[in-house]
Amino acid sequence: MPSMARSLLFLVLAASSLVGATGKDAVHKLQQTGKANLELRLAKSSTCTKENLQIRREWGDISKAERREYIAAMLCLMSKPSQLDQTEYPGAKTRYDDFVSVHMNQTLTIHGTGSFLAWHRYFTWSFERALREECGYTGSQPYWNWGKWASDPANSPLFDGSDTSLSGNGLKINHEDTDYYPAGPGGGCIYSGPFVNMTARLGPLSPILKPAPAANPLPNGMGDNPRCVRRDITNYLSSRYTRTEDMVTLIADSPDILTFQDRMQAVTARPWEVEGTYNPAEHNGMPLMGIHASGHHTIGGDPGGDFYTSPNDPAFFNHHAGIDRTWAIWQWLDLENRTEQIAGGTAMFDPVNSPRQTLDDIVDLGVVGDQVWRIRDLVSTVDGPFCYTYE
Repeated sequence: MPSMARSLLFLVLAASSLVGATGKDAVHKLQQTGKANLELRLAKSSTCTKENLQIRREWGDISKAERREYIAAMLCLMSKPSQLDQTEYPGAKTRYDDFVSVHMNQTLTIHGTGSFLAWHRYFTWSFERALREECGYTGSQPYWNWGKWASDPANSPLFDGSDTSLSGNGLKINHEDTDYYPAGPGGGCIYSGPFVNMTARLGPLSPILKPAPAANPLPNGMGDNPRCVRRDITNYLSSRYTRTEDMVTLIADSPDILTFQDRMQAVTARPWEVEGTYNPAEHNGMPLMGIHASGHHTIGGDPGGDFYTSPNDPAFFNHHAGIDRTWAIWQWLDLENRTEQIAGGTAMFDPVNSPRQTLDDIVDLGVVGDQVWRIRDLVSTVDGPFCYTYE
């Protein structure tokens, strides 16, 4: 382990003993360590100032009134008509569906690639922007702090099924183990909370639930395939791979962007079959499951467990705000050297031989973006289109 990473890891692990007294966890300590660097960057920004800086907070830390406002804005997007060509996208009925469609179309070039972090940073910000500009939302995008609720995600404020949650688990039905987690206590349609009547129409393209949802009428998944939103929330992955200590290790023990993004996106089929024999030290520190996949599959279900259609679960953007926060903290710890780091290929299924990702590659979100950007414009939370931080 490099000396800088080792010292940071020691710092936050020592500080973690104070969590009970201060209410702050070890990831927060890392965040505070890097905050001075962010403030220096902010002072040099030509587009972002302290006066217009948005502050993103954890779902459990915002008031119930703020949660209700966010939920109302999401429901508003789900009531507005799609801006996509209905002959090409007959399953995209709402403005919310537009975001799902864009993610589906670009899935194979934005996962396991050098654009993963920047693309999803811009995608999440674009959703936040749509909530504000199209539905009158006055807040910022909340994030999901997985570690805070790792032992019991179903009873967290995000998933407890109350009117200030993003709905709860699915009905308990008979279903089989997936490729990534054993069958949990749900598997059926969500039955509580504000999104109980939500309809998913796009996909599936890569379903994990067994039994799987009905096939889409179009091979590209863009046909109209109405069904309920199903979930299978379980702590199997969260209690193993998205704990606070897992976040700390990812941030403090990743010396470069390639290591950071690969560890974050690690996926192992049927991890329980190798648990107890797997030693990350023998695999370049790679966990069996990274935080990214573990968060998605903690929710599970359909469409949340399908990596093409996952934005169709209401908690997608909270999860990816958490991903973005984790990347931001890693950047802030050495902002001068980590802001414009990029590595990796441009194709999910050919990460080694595909053309190398560059900072000048284009990110185009079509009908859900504000304009076409280069990746280099999307690597700082206080430059380019962005002006936000995390608290």
